[in-house]
Amino acid sequence: MTGCTALTQPINGVPANRLPNTFFAEPKNDLVPVDISLLSLEPPRDYQISGGDILGVYIEGVLPFNPPNAPPEPPPVNFPDADSTLPPSIGYPIAVQDDGTLALPLIEPLDVEGLTLEQIREAIRDAYIEEEILRPEKARPIVTIIKERTYDVIVVREDGGNLLTQNIAADYIRGTSDKSASGAMIQLPAYQNDVLHALVETGGLPGLNAKNEVKVLRASEADQRKRSQFMQQFYAQQRAAMLDPCACPPELPDDPTILRIPLRLKPGIIPNITPDQVTLQDGDIVYIESRETEVFYTGGLLPGGEFPLPRDYDLDVLGAMAIAGQGVGSTTNSGGAGGILGRGSSAIPPGRVYILRKTRCNGQVAIEVDLTKAINDPKSRPLIMAGDTILLQYRCEEELLNFGIATFFTYGLTELIRSN
Repeated sequence: MTGCTALTQPINGVPANRLPNTFFAEPKNDLVPVDISLLSLEPPRDYQISGGDILGVYIEGVLPFNPPNAPPEPPPVNFPDADSTLPPSIGYPIAVQDDGTLALPLIEPLDVEGLTLEQIREAIRDAYIEEEILRPEKARPIVTIIKERTYDVIVVREDGGNLLTQNIAADYIRGTSDKSASGAMIQLPAYQNDVLHALVETGGLPGLNAKNEVKVLRASEADQRKRSQFMQQFYAQQRAAMLDPCACPPELPDDPTILRIPLRLKPGIIPNITPDQVTLQDGDIVYIESRETEVFYTGGLLPGGEFPLPRDYDLDVLGAMAIAGQGVGSTTNSGGAGGILGRGSSAIPPGRVYILRKTRCNGQVAIEVDLTKAINDPKSRPLIMAGDTILLQYRCEEELLNFGIATFFTYGLTELIRSN
Protein backbone atom coordinates (compact mmCIF):
# COMPACT_ATOMS: atom_id res chain seq x y z
CA MET A 1 0.00 0.00 0.00
CA THR A 2 2.78 2.44 0.80
CA GLY A 3 4.89 1.63 -2.22
CA CYS A 4 7.75 0.47 0.00
CA THR A 5 10.95 0.83 -2.00
CA ALA A 6 12.59 -1.88 0.10
CA LEU A 7 10.14 -4.31 -1.52
CA THR A 8 9.57 -2.79 -4.94
CA GLN A 9 13.23 -1.89 -5.57
CA PRO A 10 15.26 -4.31 -3.48
CA ILE A 11 19.07 -4.10 -3.34
CA ASN A 12 21.04 -7.13 -2.23
CA GLY A 13 23.59 -5.41 -0.06
CA VAL A 14 26.29 -6.81 2.19
CA PRO A 15 26.81 -5.10 5.57
CA ALA A 16 30.05 -3.18 5.68
CA ASN A 17 31.40 -5.17 8.64
CA ARG A 18 31.18 -8.43 6.66
CA LEU A 19 33.27 -7.40 3.68
CA PRO A 20 37.05 -7.99 3.47
CA ASN A 21 39.43 -5.06 3.43
CA THR A 22 40.12 -5.50 -0.28
CA PHE A 23 36.77 -3.83 -1.05
CA PHE A 24 37.55 -0.66 0.89
CA ALA A 25 39.59 2.41 0.06
CA GLU A 26 42.96 3.07 1.64
CA PRO A 27 42.99 6.11 3.94
CA LYS A 28 44.94 9.14 2.78
CA ASN A 29 44.56 11.52 5.71
CA ASP A 30 48.04 10.62 6.95
CA LEU A 31 49.88 11.16 3.67
CA VAL A 32 52.91 13.42 4.02
CA PRO A 33 54.09 15.79 1.25
CA VAL A 34 57.36 14.82 -0.38
CA ASP A 35 60.32 17.14 0.15
CA ILE A 36 60.17 19.20 -3.03
CA SER A 37 63.93 19.79 -2.93
CA LEU A 38 64.24 16.22 -4.20
CA LEU A 39 62.73 17.42 -7.50
CA SER A 40 65.58 19.85 -8.18
CA LEU A 41 69.26 19.50 -9.09
CA GLU A 42 72.11 20.67 -6.91
CA PRO A 43 74.30 22.92 -9.07
CA PRO A 44 78.07 22.42 -8.87
CA ARG A 45 80.27 24.95 -7.17
CA ASP A 46 81.82 25.95 -10.51
CA TYR A 47 79.87 26.02 -13.75
CA GLN A 48 80.95 23.19 -16.08
CA ILE A 49 80.97 23.92 -19.79
CA SER A 50 79.20 21.69 -22.31
CA GLY A 51 77.75 21.81 -25.81
CA GLY A 52 75.39 24.73 -26.34
CA ASP A 53 77.18 27.22 -24.08
CA ILE A 54 78.27 30.50 -25.63
CA LEU A 55 81.58 31.77 -24.30
CA GLY A 56 83.10 35.20 -24.48
CA VAL A 57 86.78 34.77 -25.53
CA TYR A 58 89.43 37.46 -25.86
CA ILE A 59 93.04 36.61 -26.77
CA GLU A 60 95.27 39.62 -27.18
CA GLY A 61 96.82 39.66 -30.65
CA VAL A 62 94.86 36.65 -31.88
CA LEU A 63 91.18 37.25 -31.21
CA PRO A 64 90.90 39.82 -32.65
CA PHE A 65 94.00 39.82 -34.84
CA ASN A 66 96.25 42.73 -34.00
CA PRO A 67 98.99 43.91 -36.47
CA PRO A 68 102.50 44.31 -35.04
CA ASN A 69 103.32 47.62 -33.40
CA ALA A 70 99.58 48.52 -33.28
CA PRO A 71 97.76 49.16 -30.03
CA PRO A 72 95.53 46.24 -28.99
CA GLU A 73 91.81 46.59 -29.37
CA PRO A 74 89.79 46.50 -26.14
CA PRO A 75 87.56 43.46 -25.67
CA PRO A 76 83.83 43.92 -26.30
CA VAL A 77 81.47 43.99 -23.33
CA ASN A 78 78.30 41.89 -23.55
CA PHE A 79 75.26 42.52 -21.39
CA PRO A 80 72.97 39.57 -20.57
CA ASP A 81 69.27 39.33 -21.35
CA ALA A 82 66.74 40.85 -18.99
CA ASP A 83 65.73 37.46 -17.56
CA SER A 84 69.30 36.18 -17.17
CA THR A 85 71.13 35.98 -13.86
CA LEU A 86 74.58 36.15 -15.47
CA PRO A 87 76.83 39.20 -14.96
CA PRO A 88 78.13 41.22 -17.94
CA SER A 89 80.74 39.31 -19.91
CA ILE A 90 83.85 40.22 -21.91
CA GLY A 91 85.02 38.75 -25.21
CA TYR A 92 83.88 37.66 -28.64
CA PRO A 93 81.04 35.12 -28.70
CA ILE A 94 82.10 31.60 -29.61
CA ALA A 95 79.71 28.67 -29.21
CA VAL A 96 80.75 25.35 -27.75
CA GLN A 97 79.91 22.64 -30.28
CA ASP A 98 77.62 19.72 -29.50
CA ASP A 99 80.64 17.43 -29.21
CA GLY A 100 82.08 19.67 -26.48
CA THR A 101 84.82 21.28 -28.56
CA LEU A 102 85.75 24.96 -28.82
CA ALA A 103 87.03 26.23 -32.19
CA LEU A 104 89.64 29.02 -31.93
CA PRO A 105 91.87 30.65 -34.58
CA LEU A 106 95.21 29.04 -35.56
CA ILE A 107 94.88 25.96 -33.31
CA GLU A 108 93.03 22.66 -33.34
CA PRO A 109 89.60 22.59 -31.63
CA LEU A 110 89.92 22.18 -27.87
CA ASP A 111 87.91 19.61 -25.93
CA VAL A 112 86.29 21.65 -23.15
CA GLU A 113 83.49 19.25 -22.17
CA GLY A 114 83.02 19.36 -18.38
CA LEU A 115 85.75 21.98 -17.79
CA THR A 116 85.37 25.13 -15.72
CA LEU A 117 86.21 28.61 -17.00
CA GLU A 118 89.55 28.60 -15.20
CA GLN A 119 90.47 25.24 -16.71
CA ILE A 120 89.52 26.49 -20.19
CA ARG A 121 91.72 29.57 -19.76
CA GLU A 122 94.68 27.34 -18.90
CA ALA A 123 93.95 25.01 -21.83
CA ILE A 124 93.80 27.94 -24.29
CA ARG A 125 97.01 29.44 -22.89
CA ASP A 126 98.89 26.14 -23.08
CA ALA A 127 97.68 25.49 -26.65
CA TYR A 128 98.90 28.85 -28.00
CA ILE A 129 102.22 28.54 -26.18
CA GLU A 130 102.81 25.00 -27.49
CA GLU A 131 102.08 26.15 -31.05
CA GLU A 132 104.52 29.04 -30.50
CA ILE A 133 101.86 31.53 -31.47
CA LEU A 134 102.07 33.52 -28.24
CA ARG A 135 104.92 34.05 -25.80
CA PRO A 136 104.18 33.02 -22.22
CA GLU A 137 104.18 36.62 -21.00
CA LYS A 138 101.66 37.59 -23.70
CA ALA A 139 99.34 34.60 -23.34
CA ARG A 140 96.62 36.02 -21.09
CA PRO A 141 93.29 34.84 -22.53
CA ILE A 142 89.99 36.02 -21.06
CA VAL A 143 87.11 33.53 -20.99
CA THR A 144 83.62 34.37 -19.70
CA ILE A 145 80.07 33.05 -20.19
CA ILE A 146 77.81 35.05 -22.48
CA LYS A 147 74.87 32.64 -22.51
CA GLU A 148 74.24 29.37 -20.72
CA ARG A 149 73.03 26.33 -22.59
CA THR A 150 69.30 25.70 -22.32
CA TYR A 151 67.01 22.70 -22.66
CA ASP A 152 63.62 22.82 -24.40
CA VAL A 153 61.02 21.07 -22.26
CA ILE A 154 57.28 20.63 -22.84
CA VAL A 155 54.93 20.98 -19.87
CA VAL A 156 51.31 19.82 -20.19
CA ARG A 157 48.99 20.64 -17.28
CA GLU A 158 45.40 19.55 -16.74
CA ASP A 159 44.95 21.19 -13.35
CA GLY A 160 43.41 24.39 -14.68
CA GLY A 161 39.77 25.38 -14.32
CA ASN A 162 37.56 25.50 -11.27
CA LEU A 163 36.76 22.03 -10.00
CA LEU A 164 37.37 22.77 -6.34
CA THR A 165 33.72 23.33 -5.38
CA GLN A 166 32.32 20.13 -3.93
CA ASN A 167 28.69 20.84 -4.80
CA ILE A 168 29.27 20.77 -8.54
CA ALA A 169 26.93 19.68 -11.28
CA ALA A 170 27.78 17.00 -13.79
CA ASP A 171 27.02 19.24 -16.74
CA TYR A 172 29.85 21.54 -15.69
CA ILE A 173 32.39 18.76 -15.35
CA ARG A 174 31.76 17.22 -18.72
CA GLY A 175 29.44 19.73 -20.39
CA THR A 176 30.11 23.44 -20.37
CA SER A 177 33.82 23.01 -19.59
CA ASP A 178 35.92 21.08 -22.10
CA LYS A 179 38.77 20.75 -19.56
CA SER A 180 41.39 21.18 -22.26
CA ALA A 181 44.96 21.03 -21.01
CA SER A 182 47.32 23.96 -21.05
CA GLY A 183 50.74 23.46 -22.56
CA ALA A 184 53.94 25.43 -22.74
CA MET A 185 57.37 25.07 -24.28
CA ILE A 186 59.93 26.40 -21.80
CA GLN A 187 63.68 26.80 -21.89
CA LEU A 188 65.50 25.78 -18.74
CA PRO A 189 69.12 26.84 -18.16
CA ALA A 190 71.75 24.28 -17.31
CA TYR A 191 71.53 22.94 -13.75
CA GLN A 192 67.96 24.22 -13.63
CA ASN A 193 66.68 21.66 -16.10
CA ASP A 194 64.78 19.68 -13.50
CA VAL A 195 61.17 18.89 -12.65
CA LEU A 196 60.84 21.52 -9.92
CA HIS A 197 61.97 24.39 -12.15
CA ALA A 198 59.64 23.18 -14.93
CA LEU A 199 56.70 23.29 -12.52
CA VAL A 200 57.66 26.69 -11.12
CA GLU A 201 57.93 28.15 -14.63
CA THR A 202 54.39 26.99 -15.49
CA GLY A 203 52.43 27.81 -12.34
CA GLY A 204 53.91 25.89 -9.42
CA LEU A 205 53.08 22.53 -7.90
CA PRO A 206 49.97 20.66 -9.13
CA GLY A 207 46.72 22.07 -7.75
CA LEU A 208 43.87 20.23 -6.09
CA ASN A 209 42.39 19.44 -9.51
CA ALA A 210 45.43 17.34 -10.42
CA LYS A 211 46.65 13.99 -9.21
CA ASN A 212 49.28 13.81 -6.52
CA GLU A 213 52.01 12.85 -8.95
CA VAL A 214 54.10 14.19 -11.80
CA LYS A 215 54.69 12.16 -14.95
CA VAL A 216 57.82 12.50 -17.08
CA LEU A 217 57.87 11.13 -20.62
CA ARG A 218 61.32 10.92 -22.13
CA ALA A 219 61.84 12.10 -25.70
CA SER A 220 64.51 9.56 -26.62
CA GLU A 221 63.71 7.24 -29.50
CA ALA A 222 64.44 4.21 -27.32
CA ASP A 223 61.75 5.22 -24.81
CA GLN A 224 59.28 5.97 -27.59
CA ARG A 225 59.83 2.50 -29.08
CA LYS A 226 59.36 0.92 -25.64
CA ARG A 227 56.06 2.77 -25.14
CA SER A 228 54.85 1.62 -28.54
CA GLN A 229 55.79 -2.00 -27.79
CA PHE A 230 54.11 -1.77 -24.40
CA MET A 231 50.79 -0.70 -25.94
CA GLN A 232 51.01 -3.37 -28.66
CA GLN A 233 51.53 -6.08 -26.05
CA PHE A 234 48.59 -4.83 -24.01
CA TYR A 235 46.23 -4.81 -27.01
CA ALA A 236 47.39 -8.31 -27.92
CA GLN A 237 46.50 -9.50 -24.41
CA GLN A 238 43.08 -7.86 -24.69
CA ARG A 239 42.35 -9.56 -28.00
CA ALA A 240 43.41 -12.92 -26.56
CA ALA A 241 41.16 -12.43 -23.52
CA MET A 242 38.16 -11.56 -25.70
CA LEU A 243 38.31 -15.03 -27.29
CA ASP A 244 37.42 -16.60 -23.93
CA PRO A 245 33.97 -15.42 -22.70
CA CYS A 246 34.84 -16.42 -19.15
CA ALA A 247 38.15 -14.57 -19.05
CA CYS A 248 38.54 -11.25 -17.30
CA PRO A 249 39.76 -8.44 -19.59
CA PRO A 250 43.17 -7.24 -18.38
CA GLU A 251 43.51 -3.76 -16.94
CA LEU A 252 46.00 -1.34 -18.41
CA PRO A 253 49.12 -1.57 -16.20
CA ASP A 254 51.51 1.27 -15.54
CA ASP A 255 53.78 2.02 -18.46
CA PRO A 256 57.34 1.24 -17.26
CA THR A 257 58.80 3.91 -19.56
CA ILE A 258 56.84 6.71 -17.85
CA LEU A 259 58.47 8.10 -14.72
CA ARG A 260 55.89 8.72 -11.98
CA ILE A 261 57.05 11.01 -9.18
CA PRO A 262 54.69 10.93 -6.16
CA LEU A 263 54.04 14.17 -4.29
CA ARG A 264 52.53 12.61 -1.13
CA LEU A 265 53.52 9.37 0.58
CA LYS A 266 52.74 7.49 3.77
CA PRO A 267 54.75 8.43 6.88
CA GLY A 268 58.09 6.67 7.13
CA ILE A 269 58.39 6.00 3.40
CA ILE A 270 61.41 7.74 1.87
CA PRO A 271 60.98 8.27 -1.88
CA ASN A 272 63.76 6.91 -4.06
CA ILE A 273 64.15 9.92 -6.36
CA THR A 274 67.54 10.17 -8.02
CA PRO A 275 69.06 13.22 -9.78
CA ASP A 276 68.95 11.35 -13.10
CA GLN A 277 65.18 10.94 -12.76
CA VAL A 278 64.45 14.63 -12.20
CA THR A 279 66.91 15.82 -14.87
CA LEU A 280 65.14 16.95 -18.04
CA GLN A 281 66.63 16.88 -21.52
CA ASP A 282 65.56 18.40 -24.84
CA GLY A 283 62.07 17.27 -25.83
CA ASP A 284 61.10 15.70 -22.50
CA ILE A 285 57.44 16.08 -21.49
CA VAL A 286 56.29 16.91 -17.95
CA TYR A 287 52.65 15.86 -17.62
CA ILE A 288 50.23 16.88 -14.84
CA GLU A 289 47.15 14.65 -15.10
CA SER A 290 43.66 15.79 -14.13
CA ARG A 291 41.51 14.15 -11.44
CA GLU A 292 38.37 14.55 -13.54
CA THR A 293 37.45 10.87 -13.23
CA GLU A 294 37.81 10.84 -9.43
CA VAL A 295 34.12 11.47 -8.77
CA PHE A 296 31.22 9.74 -7.03
CA TYR A 297 27.53 9.66 -7.88
CA THR A 298 24.39 9.98 -5.77
CA GLY A 299 20.84 8.76 -6.22
CA GLY A 300 17.82 7.32 -4.46
CA LEU A 301 16.59 9.80 -1.85
CA LEU A 302 19.75 11.85 -2.32
CA PRO A 303 19.76 14.62 -4.92
CA GLY A 304 21.18 13.05 -8.05
CA GLY A 305 24.53 14.40 -9.13
CA GLU A 306 28.22 13.89 -9.77
CA PHE A 307 30.68 15.20 -7.16
CA PRO A 308 34.51 15.30 -7.12
CA LEU A 309 36.38 13.47 -4.40
CA PRO A 310 38.78 15.42 -2.15
CA ARG A 311 42.39 14.87 -3.11
CA ASP A 312 44.24 15.15 0.18
CA TYR A 313 41.79 13.89 2.78
CA ASP A 314 39.33 11.03 3.28
CA LEU A 315 35.62 11.27 2.62
CA ASP A 316 33.32 8.79 4.35
CA VAL A 317 29.72 8.02 3.53
CA LEU A 318 28.32 10.58 5.97
CA GLY A 319 30.46 13.34 4.49
CA ALA A 320 29.43 12.34 0.97
CA MET A 321 25.75 12.61 1.95
CA ALA A 322 26.38 16.08 3.35
CA ILE A 323 28.11 17.14 0.13
CA ALA A 324 25.13 15.88 -1.85
CA GLY A 325 22.82 18.06 0.27
CA GLN A 326 21.26 15.48 2.60
CA GLY A 327 22.62 15.48 6.13
CA VAL A 328 22.32 12.44 8.35
CA GLY A 329 19.14 12.51 10.43
CA SER A 330 17.37 15.06 8.23
CA THR A 331 14.05 14.24 6.63
CA THR A 332 13.47 14.27 2.91
CA ASN A 333 10.71 15.41 0.60
CA SER A 334 11.26 12.62 -1.92
CA GLY A 335 9.92 9.18 -1.27
CA GLY A 336 8.35 7.93 1.93
CA ALA A 337 4.90 8.94 3.09
CA GLY A 338 5.32 12.61 2.27
CA GLY A 339 6.42 11.81 -1.22
CA ILE A 340 3.54 9.40 -1.77
CA LEU A 341 0.84 11.71 -0.51
CA GLY A 342 2.44 14.85 -1.81
CA ARG A 343 1.75 16.67 1.49
CA GLY A 344 5.02 17.76 3.12
CA SER A 345 8.13 15.92 4.20
CA SER A 346 8.58 12.66 6.07
CA ALA A 347 8.74 12.56 9.85
CA ILE A 348 11.16 9.61 10.12
CA PRO A 349 14.51 10.09 8.32
CA PRO A 350 15.85 7.32 6.08
CA GLY A 351 18.24 5.00 7.87
CA ARG A 352 20.00 2.95 5.20
CA VAL A 353 22.58 3.73 2.52
CA TYR A 354 23.92 1.49 -0.21
CA ILE A 355 27.33 2.06 -1.79
CA LEU A 356 27.53 0.48 -5.24
CA ARG A 357 31.22 -0.18 -5.82
CA LYS A 358 32.74 -1.52 -9.02
CA THR A 359 35.02 -4.53 -8.94
CA ARG A 360 37.25 -6.20 -11.49
CA CYS A 361 35.79 -7.94 -14.53
CA ASN A 362 32.89 -5.48 -14.68
CA GLY A 363 31.54 -6.70 -11.37
CA GLN A 364 29.87 -4.84 -8.53
CA VAL A 365 29.42 -5.12 -4.80
CA ALA A 366 26.65 -3.37 -2.87
CA ILE A 367 27.82 -2.25 0.58
CA GLU A 368 24.98 -1.76 3.05
CA VAL A 369 25.49 0.95 5.67
CA ASP A 370 23.25 1.30 8.72
CA LEU A 371 23.19 5.06 9.38
CA THR A 372 22.42 4.56 13.06
CA LYS A 373 25.55 2.49 13.50
CA ALA A 374 27.54 4.83 11.28
CA ILE A 375 26.69 7.79 13.50
CA ASN A 376 27.87 6.04 16.65
CA ASP A 377 30.78 3.98 15.27
CA PRO A 378 33.38 5.51 12.91
CA LYS A 379 34.35 2.00 11.81
CA SER A 380 30.91 1.64 10.25
CA ARG A 381 31.51 4.56 7.85
CA PRO A 382 33.17 3.22 4.69
CA LEU A 383 35.37 5.63 2.77
CA ILE A 384 34.13 6.65 -0.65
CA MET A 385 36.13 5.65 -3.72
CA ALA A 386 36.16 7.03 -7.23
CA GLY A 387 33.25 5.67 -9.26
CA ASP A 388 31.04 4.83 -6.26
CA THR A 389 27.28 5.35 -6.45
CA ILE A 390 25.57 6.24 -3.17
CA LEU A 391 21.86 5.40 -2.81
CA LEU A 392 19.85 6.52 0.20
CA GLN A 393 16.74 4.43 0.99
CA TYR A 394 14.10 3.97 3.65
CA ARG A 395 13.70 0.73 5.47
CA CYS A 396 10.27 -0.79 5.06
CA GLU A 397 9.32 -0.11 8.68
CA GLU A 398 10.39 3.53 8.33
CA GLU A 399 8.12 4.02 5.35
CA LEU A 400 5.25 2.36 7.22
CA LEU A 401 5.75 4.73 10.16
CA ASN A 402 5.88 7.74 7.85
CA PHE A 403 2.71 6.53 6.13
CA GLY A 404 0.90 6.10 9.45
CA ILE A 405 2.00 9.48 10.76
CA ALA A 406 1.09 11.24 7.53
CA THR A 407 -2.29 9.48 7.39
CA PHE A 408 -3.12 10.45 10.97
CA PHE A 409 -2.16 14.10 10.54
CA THR A 410 -3.78 14.34 7.13
CA TYR A 411 -7.09 12.52 7.68
CA GLY A 412 -7.39 11.92 11.41
CA LEU A 413 -7.06 15.54 12.46
CA THR A 414 -9.34 16.62 9.62
CA GLU A 415 -12.11 14.30 10.74
CA LEU A 416 -11.56 15.34 14.38
CA ILE A 417 -11.98 19.00 13.47
CA ARG A 418 -15.08 18.26 11.42
CA SER A 419 -16.69 16.28 14.24
CA ASN A 420 -16.17 19.15 16.65
